[in-house]
Amino acid sequence: MSIPTYEQIMLPLLKIAGDKQEHSKRQVTEKLAKDFRLTEEEKRVMLPSGKEGLFDNRVGWAGTYLKKANLMEQTRWGFFKITDRGMDLLKQNPAKIDAKFLYAYKEFKDFITPNQKIIEEEHTPGSPEEMLGTAYQNLNNNLAADVLQQLKKVTPKMFEQIVVNLLVKMGYGGSQKDAGEAIGGISDEGIDGIIKEDKLGLDTIYIQAKRWDSFIVGRPEVQKFAGALQGKRAKKGIFITTSKYTNEALEYASAIENKIILIDGTQLAQYMIDFNVGVSTINLYEVKKIDTDYFEDE
Repeated sequence: MSIPTYEQIMLPLLKIAGDKQEHSKRQVTEKLAKDFRLTEEEKRVMLPSGKEGLFDNRVGWAGTYLKKANLMEQTRWGFFKITDRGMDLLKQNPAKIDAKFLYAYKEFKDFITPNQKIIEEEHTPGSPEEMLGTAYQNLNNNLAADVLQQLKKVTPKMFEQIVVNLLVKMGYGGSQKDAGEAIGGISDEGIDGIIKEDKLGLDTIYIQAKRWDSFIVGRPEVQKFAGALQGKRAKKGIFITTSKYTNEALEYASAIENKIILIDGTQLAQYMIDFNVGVSTINLYEVKKIDTDYFEDE
């Protein structure tokens, strides 16, 4: 089955606590995973941030919402038990518990009031971290598409400069001046430029940078670049395009002795976002959680 939502976890979680014993989050997470028959692959699924397991996060938020409604209470860090109110609710044998159901409790209503509209109009299966992560990913994907569209419109000279700026930001090419001189104006047997691998210039990387739109880069183009590297007795190369590569091109690049990195338009746009080339930050949001070590006695 698919990974249950945090709301689908609420009632089973409360039922586990119905034995009136103290339970740890780790313990109930393992039991719930078995009860929902999650596969090992499903248990390894991460949040969009990659910082926490998706199922673990949903169990955590199910517990948080139940505690905010005073159906469960925290006994110590990471442990909880059911309250008398929670026991009374279980005796009523509810068909399900979700955020809209919990809104009937004043304590939960006081906690969730700023998000009342979300509960009433936009019933979502994701926890707050999931919704934030998904929104961030959507913004990032839209930005990457816009960046790629702009890349396809710039002049070849501007595209070369963008490649230089990106490689320098990524730690290649030494200084901006060195990188610019290395790549600009070179066109030699399938090679558009040469750049230092590091600031000391211990090795060099040969570059092919093509601003193509609809043309799909196939094996012949990559093979030609590989031949140019052999002619220079070079072992490393980067082929950058605003287009895409065929499967044959990707397979060829991974099979040959020379190390050739293929960067397509989607990857190029994402690298530009990651290294702040051609984009600017308009807002920063920090998501924090409690530091348990801070509250422990020495």
